[in-house]
Amino acid sequence: MSCRKRCASMPKGLKPTLATLAIAPALYGLLGFLVLPGAALQVINRQLPRFVTQPASLERLELNPFTLELTLHRLRLGKAGSEQLAFERLYGKLNWDSLWRGHLHLAEVHLERPQVAVLFDRRGGLNLTRLFKHPASPDKPEEPAGEPFPLRLDRLRLSGGQVHFRDLRPSVPVEARYDALDLELRQLGTLPDDSAELKLQASGPNAGRIDWSGQFSLMPLRSSGRLDIDQAGLRTWWPYVRDAAPLELEDGTLSLSSDYRLELADGLRLRLQNAALKLAPFALAAPDGRPLARLKSLEIGKTSLDLTRRQVSIGQVLGQGLETWAAREADGELDWQKLFAPSTSGQQSDAKTKDKQPDKPDKEPGKPWQILLADVRLRGSRLHLADRVPEQDVELQVGPLDLALRDFDNRGQRPFRLELDSGIGRQGRLKAAGQVQVSPLAAQLQVDTRDLDLRPAQAYIAPFIRLELRSGQLDSALKIDLKGAEKLALQIDGRATIKQLHTLDTLKQRDFVKWRQLTLENLSYRHGEQLAIGRVELDQPYARFIVNENLSTNVSELLIAQGKQQPAQTPQKNTAQPAEKPARPPLGIHIGAVAIRDGSANFADFSLNPNFAAAVQQLNGRIGSLDNRQPKPATVDIKGKVDRYAPVSIKGSLNPFDPLESLDIATRFQRVELTTLTPYSGKFAGYRIRKGRLNLDLHYRIDKGQLNAENSLVLEQLQLGERVDSPDAVDLPVHLAVALLKDRQGRIAIDLPVKGDLNNPEFRVMPIVWQTLRNLVVRAAQAPFKFIAGLADGEADLSQVEFSPGSSKLDAAARRNLDLLGKALKERPQLRLEVEGTSALASDGPLLAEQRLEREYRNLYYRLLQQRSERLPAGADELRVPDGEKAALLESIYRSRLKQLPPTEWDGLGQEQRAARLREAVLGSWEDSTLLLRQLAQARAASIKAYLVEQAGLDDQRIYQLDVGISEASPAAHVSVPLQLAGG
Repeated sequence: MSCRKRCASMPKGLKPTLATLAIAPALYGLLGFLVLPGAALQVINRQLPRFVTQPASLERLELNPFTLELTLHRLRLGKAGSEQLAFERLYGKLNWDSLWRGHLHLAEVHLERPQVAVLFDRRGGLNLTRLFKHPASPDKPEEPAGEPFPLRLDRLRLSGGQVHFRDLRPSVPVEARYDALDLELRQLGTLPDDSAELKLQASGPNAGRIDWSGQFSLMPLRSSGRLDIDQAGLRTWWPYVRDAAPLELEDGTLSLSSDYRLELADGLRLRLQNAALKLAPFALAAPDGRPLARLKSLEIGKTSLDLTRRQVSIGQVLGQGLETWAAREADGELDWQKLFAPSTSGQQSDAKTKDKQPDKPDKEPGKPWQILLADVRLRGSRLHLADRVPEQDVELQVGPLDLALRDFDNRGQRPFRLELDSGIGRQGRLKAAGQVQVSPLAAQLQVDTRDLDLRPAQAYIAPFIRLELRSGQLDSALKIDLKGAEKLALQIDGRATIKQLHTLDTLKQRDFVKWRQLTLENLSYRHGEQLAIGRVELDQPYARFIVNENLSTNVSELLIAQGKQQPAQTPQKNTAQPAEKPARPPLGIHIGAVAIRDGSANFADFSLNPNFAAAVQQLNGRIGSLDNRQPKPATVDIKGKVDRYAPVSIKGSLNPFDPLESLDIATRFQRVELTTLTPYSGKFAGYRIRKGRLNLDLHYRIDKGQLNAENSLVLEQLQLGERVDSPDAVDLPVHLAVALLKDRQGRIAIDLPVKGDLNNPEFRVMPIVWQTLRNLVVRAAQAPFKFIAGLADGEADLSQVEFSPGSSKLDAAARRNLDLLGKALKERPQLRLEVEGTSALASDGPLLAEQRLEREYRNLYYRLLQQRSERLPAGADELRVPDGEKAALLESIYRSRLKQLPPTEWDGLGQEQRAARLREAVLGSWEDSTLLLRQLAQARAASIKAYLVEQAGLDDQRIYQLDVGISEASPAAHVSVPLQLAGG
């Protein structure tokens, strides 16, 4: 059957229907492919200026009405060449099932080469908000949000995108570009539980690369996945930091990666897992160019964050090559602190802003963040520290420093492990390891130091003492236990050593105090309670002590006087005063023993002329246990040498914490050369010392403040030298005093006991010792015979010898005294005895005349017997003149003596009267005879010398007879011959 026939046989009305069905697709296609795109393009280009503030155009629009595909080509918003929003192609495909599924179903949306410019001006305005015109809308009450438009998008692609970001608000504009942005979303929908797969990649110069992949849901709004940022340059975004803190970024690159889960349905919930961050390199500087911090690399890994729980857990931190600079400026503030200090203008601006803003209630503080650090390691770090507060800047280099922290919790309620190993200065080393807890404060650390240079402390002691710390190193091994609850509990145990300490007097440029090594063994410190040292070892210590010309000392002149303290204000009356806290017991100090090896010291006294100096070497010894809480004295046993050869020893016991309670110290100096004491002898005695040695024994005992001291001084072979002019010299016969004190062995032994109450503030030991010694010398020089009488165990006055008038014979008493004198002089071989023969006119004259008359009788009678040729004795002194012969002999003596005849008036006298007159005249001529008096005086001196030489056994060269003297004294029962002593 032909078609015409079939058509003819169709029911009536079917033909138009079929014709319509045939024409409709054609018309639909014509409308969709040609009419609607052209019309829509014209409408869009005409309407865009109504809604857009910038030039806008759409180049082409394509529509496939059968496949429901729409394509827009080359949309441009903005001036040509600086478009703010644009794309090359936008493709979308709608599925037909949107008609019966009840939601809009897009199969695909593809945006090719989109461009967007996000631009903030200086006032904070955003270009995108100004790009579109917003019609005014009447104020309406807010309506609750409805259900979102039902939509499902099978695939959304964005390829070749470009983002231009610029912000002029910072002081330095921020500008960044991402020129390769690709985004893909699959199965995106607004229906409940729709979840899309997301993948984004973006990169740009200096902005790094962003890789984002995961799941994304709109109902509810949430996302999970992984975000990676690689090699993002921090310099691009640093102006934001620079305006908040004046820190200049010199270099910085950041890489970040993390798994995340974000939920926004019921508030913000964010969790990060397996997060990692790498900062390498990184460098900060101050605005003036000073370096502040440099970092080779910082890697943070195995990190998680829970925003709801406000917790950050960092599994691993590894830092390499951290280098920082910090300084305390002259005003006492840290340079970092000054960088973050708010400026005055900023404070004023903030104040104005606060004044304008209404008061708002303070928000309640939220739950504090918890930061957990499982393992932190810093390697090869360095700190450059400086202190500009002292007059001389102090610089300290710390590093290379290795630091390790494990199990750190910022809440501080559990301990964490700390390990530190760092160089200090050029050769010092510091190590610390142990457990630390922040709250409550607690720490158990082992701290070891080696060769720590003490010289940086010079700047801090300089304001107080004129001393240069030339060298010194500290070694220590200490165990520190710290607990900081209500009462600080600090315990330190271990060992400490200070090596090669050397200090210099900066005024005289001479050594002051130094030692090779000071070691504190078994050190134990309990804060506020006790300091215990098992043993102190001092190796090769040295000290210098000097008395200056003005009697000040080198110690006093080194101390720098500090400013006077302000007097305390007198509290006003009727003012409540806080209750005084009970006094704490003093810190207990216990030292097990002190050992000194090869010590030395120098002493000099420049107040003397010539100057005095002495050195003590080879000091070795030990001091026993010292404890300020136990009254038991410590034993002392120290030996050394003065000027290399003279031994010195100190033995006994003492309690240095309470020396007035108990002390028993014996100090001995042996064979000290006295020539070193010449300055003192010249000043106080007026003579130099030519020769001699000193032995000194000092024994001091104290019992409950009562002093009982024995000072034994022995001078061997002392010889004085030339005289020295000194205003302080004693006006005494020093040579005589020396001779009086020096025994037959050439020694001067002096005992100077001292007793007294040391609790009496007016009692002073040394003034008493010196006064006792001076009194001894004065007494010896002023009363030498009394002094030497004591040497012979006698109390007689040996300064004179008494004779009977007219006699030169020694009676028994005189002989006894001369025996004592001889014995004493044998004990003092340096003494010379001077005898001044003496006669008295009144006492000796008459007896001398009688004796002379008797001699004349015998002499004349002897000659008379010779003339008679009678038998005679050997000498006239052996004759006895008969009384009957004396009258005739007297006549002859009168005429011979007086050179005249007796007066004629005597012729009429009786024989006895005449003889009496003759006798009286002859005796009168001899009573005042100087010759007879001198002869008697010489005879008396000779008798004394003869007795001392012949009977007492003295050397005659030690006895000198002085010129005789004639006394005019009144008649007495005895005539005294004075004796004198002189030094040899």
